[in-house]
Amino acid sequence: MAFLVRKKECRRFMAMLEVEAGRGPQGLWLHLLSTSVYTSLFQDPNIGLLKVEYANIESCSLNIAERRLLGLPPLFLFYFICSNSYKTMAEKMSLTVADAMDYKGFPADKSRTGGWVPAALSLGIEICERLSTMGIAVNLVTYLGGTMHLPSATSANVVTDFMGTSFLLCLLGGFLADSYLGRYRTIAIFAIIQTLGTCMLAVSTRLPELRPPPCQSTEVAQCKQANNFQMGILYLSLYLIALGTGGLKSSVSGFGTDQFDEKDEKEKAQMAYFFNRFFFVISIGTLLAVTVLVYIQDEVGRSWGYGICSASMFVAILIFLSGTKRYRYKKCVGSPVVHICQVFAAAIGKKNVKVPSDIALSYEDLPEALRSHHTDQFCFLDKASVVIEDDYGDDGSFTVNPWKLCPVTRVEEVKKMIRLLPIWATTIIFWTTYAQMMTFSVEQATTMERTIGHFQIPAGSLTVFFVGAILITLAVYDRLVMPLWKKWKGKPGFTNLQRIAIGLFLSAVGMAAAAVAEVKRLSVAKQSSETTTLPITVFLLIPQFFLVGSGEAFIYTGQLDFFITQSPKGMKTMSTGLFLTTLALGFFLSSLLVSIVKTVTGSSGKQGWVGENINEGRLDCFYGLLAALSFINFALFLVCAAWYRKKTVKRDPELEIIAKESTIEEKC
Repeated sequence: MAFLVRKKECRRFMAMLEVEAGRGPQGLWLHLLSTSVYTSLFQDPNIGLLKVEYANIESCSLNIAERRLLGLPPLFLFYFICSNSYKTMAEKMSLTVADAMDYKGFPADKSRTGGWVPAALSLGIEICERLSTMGIAVNLVTYLGGTMHLPSATSANVVTDFMGTSFLLCLLGGFLADSYLGRYRTIAIFAIIQTLGTCMLAVSTRLPELRPPPCQSTEVAQCKQANNFQMGILYLSLYLIALGTGGLKSSVSGFGTDQFDEKDEKEKAQMAYFFNRFFFVISIGTLLAVTVLVYIQDEVGRSWGYGICSASMFVAILIFLSGTKRYRYKKCVGSPVVHICQVFAAAIGKKNVKVPSDIALSYEDLPEALRSHHTDQFCFLDKASVVIEDDYGDDGSFTVNPWKLCPVTRVEEVKKMIRLLPIWATTIIFWTTYAQMMTFSVEQATTMERTIGHFQIPAGSLTVFFVGAILITLAVYDRLVMPLWKKWKGKPGFTNLQRIAIGLFLSAVGMAAAAVAEVKRLSVAKQSSETTTLPITVFLLIPQFFLVGSGEAFIYTGQLDFFITQSPKGMKTMSTGLFLTTLALGFFLSSLLVSIVKTVTGSSGKQGWVGENINEGRLDCFYGLLAALSFINFALFLVCAAWYRKKTVKRDPELEIIAKESTIEEKC
């Protein structure tokens, strides 16, 4: 049973609590959260409220007259009057979220904040972000080749570098959200930056001075390429969009999960569905991007297409801001990067110190309910929490320098982040295969027959099969697999590691299918005369789009779930950024592989596997290489997943709390 009281009008409550704790008559006992009286109080200078829990529920409902008859202590009488005057009875307290605030800084009221509606408002801005980013990325390679007259391999690398930078900047967005701005402000600021970037891109594609003169030749080498100034304006626009994307993606999913209370079973169940629906909804944005937006770019004008992106993001910002009063907010907890550096610095500084066999002798400054249990992995880091003579001042007082002494819980949080790294590393290759769906696969489509009746499908719109596979897979999994799995296994669907494994396997098979399809396309190209369109249907590419798309449906939701749920509470935004860096590194790895393959196979004046004209290259060999790497990576992931599941936890029911004051208390 819990109440809230105003600090300024109930000052003496603290002093009275210390006297009366645990001595109430009629079996009434004050329920303390730990051995310290004051740790049972919820104190926050930003909120100005105290929260106290009582074990006896019935006695809390008595009126003042009944309390006097029972002889309850003055403390209880005074507290009842304070809580009653502000209408903060237990019924009210049960509707608040302990670790979340409303827009005024008070504890978030469940009936007025959070839930699906605010989460949906945050999803709206992610839909428009996906509409802008994907609407640009999937069709950018055709613009670079057809309008800016860049070679095939160069165009592919520009796209992958742009996408890679977008996701790499998620680390910057996560750092700012955790340390200074909070997720709400981070989303608002970086959404505005992305809007400016798409607006600039619309202008750059509209003005003829910002692109080279048109060229009718089918050979790019015979056309005048864009000069440095024209490419500079294009790059400035793209990387403004990349900066906005990085800030948004690192915070949107975390801000959405903030709208659900993990301690409430009903809301916790809603959060489990949030991850699937989050990806399903933003895939709708991708679907609109690769169909409607790409068609507008090709048939109406690119400036119109990019202008729509800018306008939609502006509307999304207004919708997002309209939910300000309904959101739940979490306080900035400081940069987890700094905390990680502190643990390593302290451990290295005590590299010659022996860790005591009893971990209870290590430093800890958190109450029992907030501690993390000690684990036996990465034992070197345990040195960071060992107390030595240097941790005491010249006068014998105990002082804590976070760069020399870290609590056990912080050390364990760093260990948790390290444990994520093998899973993180083995998911990078998936996004390298994903990058091919937006680059070389689109270039393949430009050379193939794409007409249905009198309608010609835009090459960039072939990714509709990719997005369709995502939507179908998520729908089948959400409505069919999850209920059946829950009925059979008693669990709501596959685990996050199982979903990641499925995604990796499907992508490897998808690359093998892409290699087979390219063999067929190249055989037709060799038999045909030089024409811009080969007599082979573009629907030959559907299997590779469908397999990799289904793989993304599993791996994206699995990674998002894994990195958010398995990371420490104070490092969730950084963990989300860590997940998104797998996308960044996957795109950069694609650029690196293309450059290496072009250099190695293009010697003696030959084009090699990839180059200026894919009809004269061996893209099938490049896809085959990716398929082989993907299968090897899948095997490595299985090993890492098995290692991750082996947790050796050493549980200590009671740890020694070394106080921050000048004395050390032993709690046995």
